[in-house]
Amino acid sequence: MSIDLSKGQRIDLTKTNPGLTKIIVGLGWDINRYQGGGEFDLDASAFLLHEDGKAKSAADFVFYNNLQAYDGAVLHTGDNRTGEGDGDDEQIIIDFAKIPATINRIGITVTIHEASQRSQNFGQVSHAFVRVVNEVTKQEIMRYDLGEEFSIETAVVFCEFYRYGSDWKFQAIGSGFAGGLAALVRNYGLE
Repeated sequence: MSIDLSKGQRIDLTKTNPGLTKIIVGLGWDINRYQGGGEFDLDASAFLLHEDGKAKSAADFVFYNNLQAYDGAVLHTGDNRTGEGDGDDEQIIIDFAKIPATINRIGITVTIHEASQRSQNFGQVSHAFVRVVNEVTKQEIMRYDLGEEFSIETAVVFCEFYRYGSDWKFQAIGSGFAGGLAALVRNYGLE
């Protein structure tokens, strides 16, 4: 049975799901109809963060141009440039057993590609969600539906996974940024 989460809510992921070591993080969205003339291309990314809450190098950043980190510990399944259709628009697979001990947190984000050039923002996006699926059983464990409170933001931190002792927990974040991918990269310590 899947759990629906609200902004800020935390949940024990591996403790409440014994034996869970590999998950699929599915991200999805719909585009509101508007007269902008341009296609929307939303991109999911993962930032692998060290104890200080920062990524140390490009190797800690998984996105459409760097599809994996740490020998497949985090794997992006590829860029969906249209977001059309039902279900997940992009997926990131996380194998907790392969995450190095130096990584304490994994931030999952979505940005709008070329948002400023196309005059696009998350106010034009609806029904955005992140869901966590057990990779082995394909059962949805939890889902966080992002509210539609964003008007000028071009990047959103959907959620974070964080290490607590030997367990991994999930936190629904829902924090928006203006400045797209560049703002997120700076926020997480990269250039």
